[in-house]
Amino acid sequence: MTHDGTATGRPVGTAPGPRGILRRKSVEASLASIDDPERQLRRSLTAWDLAVLGVAVAVGAGIFSVGATAAANYAGPGVIVSFVIASVVCGLAIMCYAEFASTLPVAGSAYTYSYATMGELVAWIIGWDLILEMLLASAVIAKFWGVYLSDAFGLLGFDLPTTVTVLGAEVSWAPMLIVAVFTALLAIGTRLSTRVNSVFTILKVGITVFVIVAGFFYVKAENWSPFVPPSEPAAAGTSGLHQPLTGFLLGFEPSTYGVMGILSGAALVFFAFIGFDVVATTAEETKDPQRAVPRGILGGLVLVTILYVLVTVVVTGMVSYTELAQEDSPSLTTAFVLVGADWAGRIISIGILVGLTSVLMVLMLGLTRVVFAMSRDGLLPRGMSKTSPRFRTPFWLQIGAGVVIALIAGLSRVEALEEMINIGTLSAFVLVSFAVPLLRRARPDLKRGFRVPWSPVLPIVSGLACIWLMLNLTTLTWVRFLAWLAAGVVIYFVYSYRHSLVGRGASAPTLTQDADRA
Repeated sequence: MTHDGTATGRPVGTAPGPRGILRRKSVEASLASIDDPERQLRRSLTAWDLAVLGVAVAVGAGIFSVGATAAANYAGPGVIVSFVIASVVCGLAIMCYAEFASTLPVAGSAYTYSYATMGELVAWIIGWDLILEMLLASAVIAKFWGVYLSDAFGLLGFDLPTTVTVLGAEVSWAPMLIVAVFTALLAIGTRLSTRVNSVFTILKVGITVFVIVAGFFYVKAENWSPFVPPSEPAAAGTSGLHQPLTGFLLGFEPSTYGVMGILSGAALVFFAFIGFDVVATTAEETKDPQRAVPRGILGGLVLVTILYVLVTVVVTGMVSYTELAQEDSPSLTTAFVLVGADWAGRIISIGILVGLTSVLMVLMLGLTRVVFAMSRDGLLPRGMSKTSPRFRTPFWLQIGAGVVIALIAGLSRVEALEEMINIGTLSAFVLVSFAVPLLRRARPDLKRGFRVPWSPVLPIVSGLACIWLMLNLTTLTWVRFLAWLAAGVVIYFVYSYRHSLVGRGASAPTLTQDADRA
């Protein structure tokens, strides 16, 4: 490294290799960027905090809203297998995240990792996907929170309307309220937010254990038969756009259940595991990230998988999947109500409310950290990545993101776009999985706090498995996803390509000096 911050004549923000859209940001430049005093986050999180974040975002989205729906509409009791498939695929991908996060503990998650290995355009696309994932997930969960707030009050005997009419438009006030509360907490400080989140998470896990124990008293073995319901034609009027892409391309008639139903269910319930890639975005705010990030992510995944499988066994054993399919919005509460245990339904509704509260907080945190990283690199306006000198958080970015999420959740039917979250997550998992062997080959000298075993075999298997799950999402989801990607590519060439610090051969003001130390 020379005195002017270049290595063999290269700017500090670049790495050897192609230029243009394939230019890469070196690992040293990424590590140096965290010391920009105007764009610096406070390291305050531990392995325990990260595990809690993972459990917080996962236990709620999957257990309380997705599992019963997948059983009713896709896989029947076979949704248990769907969860196992999804957890195995997630586990493989999360090991890849753990290796990267322990090697490159910088905000941005898959975006940052792709920038170091596959080039700027790929990094931009995956960052754009992550924005889609976390923005929509935040809005969807906020919307669900409003619905469950009304349900909880209803089960307690109170009628609480969750919408008001403003200028002739129906506005959901509850999602906007909860988004505002967590926007304020996250803007003030990540450490404070995680402490509040820990309380919600402990309550949520306690209620989940209660569901498992109470539910087993109502389980009937005949509800698990047939474990894999025979495939049957989809409801009249279902178009090819609403069946898995694989079935559409192979010319299959739209159907539900059977083996394809289990695979479609796995693609759907993968929504339950999106939290673990969000946890990786906090690596820059973690103490001793080389050790804490792998322990936190993998420990949280093990606990969550055990809870998912046990709860799914209970809910499918309590009532027949055919009964769940007759409900407009099947959930765990539905299962208890159907067996006459309304008292349990009340407790679960409160648990759902608590659960979704912590889910929302972690997703909102992840969204701003991805945008923060892309802004710091110049791919989005640099002003968005400035942090508050007092709180050491991207204060105004957090406020702006909260406003956007609140408007989407309060004014739109965002829940109709739920599968868009899955495809955004899976696309990130694919690239991170394939990037592990690429960085191993390019930079074997880097210190890695965690290494994926049997590389490159396991990372490649992980990437291919994620692609398979993507192909089992509906054709309509793919059409919407491609439209989102097209919009992102336009933005990249109109703005990001010309403003990229790496492309301009520059970096943040303090990076030259820090790169010398690296």
